[in-house]
Amino acid sequence: MALMDKHKQVKRQRLDRICEGIRPPILNGPMHPRPLVALLDGRDCTVEMPILKDVATVAFCDAQSTQEIHEKVLNEAVAALLYHTITLSRDDLEKFKGLRVIVRIGSGFDNVDVKAAAELGIAVCNVPAASVEETADTSLCLILNLYRRVTWMHQALREGTRASSVEQIREVAGGAARIRGETLGIIGLGRVGQAVALRAKAFGFGVIFYDPYLPDGVERSLGLQRMATLQDLLIHSDCVSLHCSLNEHNHHLINDFTIKQMRQGAFLVNTSRGGLVDEKALAQALKEGRIRGAALDVHEAEPFSFSTGPLKDAPNLICTPHTAWYSEQASVEAREEAAREVRRAITGRIPDSLKNCVNKEYLMAASQWPSMETATVHPELNGATYRFPPGLIGVAAAGGLPGTGTGVDSLVTGTLAHGIAPVTHPPHAPSPGQPAKAEADRDIPSDQ
Repeated sequence: MALMDKHKQVKRQRLDRICEGIRPPILNGPMHPRPLVALLDGRDCTVEMPILKDVATVAFCDAQSTQEIHEKVLNEAVAALLYHTITLSRDDLEKFKGLRVIVRIGSGFDNVDVKAAAELGIAVCNVPAASVEETADTSLCLILNLYRRVTWMHQALREGTRASSVEQIREVAGGAARIRGETLGIIGLGRVGQAVALRAKAFGFGVIFYDPYLPDGVERSLGLQRMATLQDLLIHSDCVSLHCSLNEHNHHLINDFTIKQMRQGAFLVNTSRGGLVDEKALAQALKEGRIRGAALDVHEAEPFSFSTGPLKDAPNLICTPHTAWYSEQASVEAREEAAREVRRAITGRIPDSLKNCVNKEYLMAASQWPSMETATVHPELNGATYRFPPGLIGVAAAGGLPGTGTGVDSLVTGTLAHGIAPVTHPPHAPSPGQPAKAEADRDIPSDQ
């Protein structure tokens, strides 16, 4: 009996050496490898699992940096899902040995070095339609709050201020302004920017915009007025709302210099990315009254705290914690679409099968771009399993979900393909001269 067991073990080792990276056929189902898909900065895969469970093993890492990601994920993950709370620089991307596609659960992808990803042969995708309505509605809500001062009147009432006489009302509501006839200037007329413009027109705003990436004629189709330069927009706007992506060209787009070009006493709203606004310059402008009020859903340092940073003493300021993008419906839709994009990558060809690849042009320029194709299979390897160390990452395989049964920190066994052949990143493509097309991510639902 012992001799037979030893013979089987030797046979298994020999087959492992010969057929490494091969997964067997499943007799009662389709043949397919089961690559590893990792949710980097989250710990809930319940939405993604129904979409991916028949083609991949899904793991969550709950990490805020790549230092917190388990070595097995760095070595074996072929696809990564992520929100906005983890950053992937070139050094971070180079830690992944087999990564083929990154999908940002949301629209903005400034937390991923897209140039470096392209040069390493990694496709980067986003979900550009996610949270358009939510972000536009929140943007308009903040604009209306600045004009009608609802937030400050609520605070005054909570603090016991009484406003019964006309004089008392005038004191509490001082600064509230009529909207009709005011000019709203939108920087970045992408999906969210257009949605804000249409909503603002219904309230009586005259809407102007600046967006050098849009083709001529868009302003006529929407009934808006286009400004030729950013300076023109700032000069003519009573309220400025930001709806553009963040890149190396527009960091601190709103700074001391551009604030001085704005109308005295204008409002500022930002639901895009915190890096677009120099918060130190904004705080000083608010204190001096050059800007009458500001509303920010996004900040240079997140999570945001009033107790730290330059905005802690700034007056006439509304801040929300990067939630403009959120509704339960939008959250689920974004996750479903991100999972479908990963599925397209696994079952199709990269980047041709991808729906929202933001660096496709760079990838197509890379020579010998490999496709993610079904590996050769061998029946001797059937039943191979992989066990993740407890407490480091959670696994959602076809047999169960994290947090059910044995619990998140237990050993969860998921069937994996040691299956996809080892990935060698293609030779470096020429470094792009500029970031991926801005129109692919001009409007960023702050998620994310």
